[in-house]
Amino acid sequence: MDRGTERDTPPSRGAGGGAAAGSADAGRVPLAVVVVDRDGLVSHWSTGARRLFGVAKDEAIGQAAIDLLPVSGALPEVDDDLPYGDHAAYDGLGPGLETSLDGGLSYPAAGRARLTVPERDRVDVLWWAYPLVGPGRERLLVLAADAEALRRPEQDDRRVVERIAPGFALHTDFPGAEELARGLPEILPSMSVGESSRIVAQVLELGYPVLEFSQNDRVPVTPDWGVARRVERRARRERTSRAAADGSPRSDLDDEGEDLEYAAVRERLEFLNEVSGKIGTSLDLSRTIIEVSKAVVPRFTDVAGTYLREQVVAGEGFPEGVPDTTTMWHRVAVEHTDEPGRWDDVVPVGEAMPFPAHTPFFQCMTTGEPVLVPRISEQLGHAIASQFDKRDIRPLITGRSMLVVPLKARDVVLGFMILLRHPERAEFNDMDRVTGAELAARAGLVLDNARMYTYQENVAETLQDSMLPHIPPRMAGCDIATRYLPGTLLGRVGGDWFDCVKLPGARTALVVGDVMGHGLNSAAMMGQLRTAVQTMAALDLPPAQLLRNLDDLAQRLGDTYLATCLYAVYDPIASELRLANAGHIPPVLVRAGDGRSELLDLPTGAPIGVGGVPFQAVRVRVEPGDRLVMCTDGLVEVRGEDIGVGLATLCESAAHPAASMDDACDTIIRALAATFSEAGRGGRKDDVALLMARLGGIAPDDVAEWTFPLDPAQAGRARAVVREQLHDWGLPKLADPAELMVSELVTNAVRHSHSRPVALRLVRGDTLLCEVDDDDHELPTLLSAGPGDEYGRGLRVVSTLAREWGTSRTGGGKSVWFELTLPRR
Repeated sequence: MDRGTERDTPPSRGAGGGAAAGSADAGRVPLAVVVVDRDGLVSHWSTGARRLFGVAKDEAIGQAAIDLLPVSGALPEVDDDLPYGDHAAYDGLGPGLETSLDGGLSYPAAGRARLTVPERDRVDVLWWAYPLVGPGRERLLVLAADAEALRRPEQDDRRVVERIAPGFALHTDFPGAEELARGLPEILPSMSVGESSRIVAQVLELGYPVLEFSQNDRVPVTPDWGVARRVERRARRERTSRAAADGSPRSDLDDEGEDLEYAAVRERLEFLNEVSGKIGTSLDLSRTIIEVSKAVVPRFTDVAGTYLREQVVAGEGFPEGVPDTTTMWHRVAVEHTDEPGRWDDVVPVGEAMPFPAHTPFFQCMTTGEPVLVPRISEQLGHAIASQFDKRDIRPLITGRSMLVVPLKARDVVLGFMILLRHPERAEFNDMDRVTGAELAARAGLVLDNARMYTYQENVAETLQDSMLPHIPPRMAGCDIATRYLPGTLLGRVGGDWFDCVKLPGARTALVVGDVMGHGLNSAAMMGQLRTAVQTMAALDLPPAQLLRNLDDLAQRLGDTYLATCLYAVYDPIASELRLANAGHIPPVLVRAGDGRSELLDLPTGAPIGVGGVPFQAVRVRVEPGDRLVMCTDGLVEVRGEDIGVGLATLCESAAHPAASMDDACDTIIRALAATFSEAGRGGRKDDVALLMARLGGIAPDDVAEWTFPLDPAQAGRARAVVREQLHDWGLPKLADPAELMVSELVTNAVRHSHSRPVALRLVRGDTLLCEVDDDDHELPTLLSAGPGDEYGRGLRVVSTLAREWGTSRTGGGKSVWFELTLPRR
């Protein structure tokens, strides 16, 4: 049967007429009730199961259910003695019972099978299977009935019966369908009220068992609970008849007591279902704590105090070991119906405290079981109050009924709830204890989910923070400002990053990237790509080649993730940008001359990880004072809004004058947030990386260049021109160390160069940069030179005197450079 169409089918005519009228009693049949645990073994075998399947309870419990139940999905042959008629071929309802027994279905199933039963030949069985979820070991509930029992001697006109098939329907489709909910706990005698209530809730949610006699006629399966109950009802009827014959008033005390018991079960079932709907709406730990506390007040209790272990509150890993008297418990919520503020000073939220061994709280947290105190006596109230230094809690708790329930997950106590009722309210009883335990079990799972999410987010944020660079506000020839904003939805930690890399020749690499997706894996992938970009940038690879290599690396790492990346190299001496793009949104360039802003028209390229796609680089001329703005799509794109709106706002806001680079970044963020808010799109959801660079450039007067023929005597000339230039720049204090290091580098270059003259360049910026180029492609390395060694001392001198030094390959050979700190003026 298609349950989707079943929900649209009008309710059965019931006792009103047609086939249903003749078959209404057919729904009252002896039911076999079997519960299967997570290992596929029978954990409950009712009397009805013994009668139907011919196996005693002692023999069935602990046996593999697949060996005892009708696992054959084959339909029985058409038999004139059975009311299947010509429509037997349509009675199959999909997978057989074995599929449910194997745990292969997450939805209820029903069917009919023929089973060989000892001493009864073959029996046609109708069955309903309900998969169970929750903290218990139960995995499957199976209801079964004997199809032969549906035959009634008075049912002579069988021609109106088209078929008999088991199915499901909304329990609200039938008056009196609650009888199953009232009676199911009775036929699950080995289960607690909480366990049976949980099973009943799932039965009603997944679909009420019904019998179909035609496409339009259905009757609910109202179980016949067995001979004992029939004798009970018959005895009550006889007592009522005798009372009526004697003229005595009729007594319904038995029925009323029974109805009250059923009403209590239903009330607790409704309460647990209501609580389940109110908690777990968010994976935010703080919000979940508040939801759990508010869900039980005032319907179940008047005061609810929630305590959690320190590791849970901190969002750390799963707490290990059994709590003891040194375990610190954080009071995270107090919900009550008393006058406002009454509990705040005595038991403030946020306080952490241990509990001694003689308290009910310690008993609950160490045993993992609920602790019921019908009334808090003066003595117990005094013992509890002793934990609260200089605060008398006795007036708040003495005389109240108390229930302490553990908040557990995976058999570990994460916390507990203290529930108190006013003295004038009914005391907590054993049924409340079971209800409280079930409530706490559900709340514990929800809290653990929130704890695990918080823990993963903390790990991801820590990982991401450790991977995001600490960029200095000043690089060679440019000022830098950055912003990173985490996302505001679940999985807010993402793969957005930015970076600035110092390059030879006073150049700077500017990078913004975005790994698609969120969470710990995206953050880790971002770290790998960022490290790769830094490494390849240090090798001074051209932008297009760098993205090509990055794409190859992503392919080797796996095809799980894609990333976009924008890579730019700023040369302050040449006053140009070289940019390459891999599927990223274009940058904005704000011209200093007229304040005009524009999106740079770059070849978009494919995202990193696609593989086999070429990348192109473009050159853009810039002037001192121009600003380059690079960001990720989380800043300019909101679901449901055209990204063009965000890009236009980005251009406009980037052009606004600002007192500082930080103010300029803040202006952009505020403008984008306001744009989307006014459009009714809500706030930003994704994480954001923003990098802004003010391109100051290096003036021609701050650069000096020379070339020297391949003559060892040229080292002396190099020393002279360097000394003269530094005096002209007003840096005479740097002349001696600079002269010495230049002499060593020029000497090495002359020795190893092949044909091209040696080039020397001095650049005065934030530091003094000296570069020596030659046409030899082999990079020199720092060696340990002894007193008698002829070679190896030159780089040792440079390493000792320079602030920084390094080597890099160039298009025509190599470059060796060093920096000196400028003296304070």
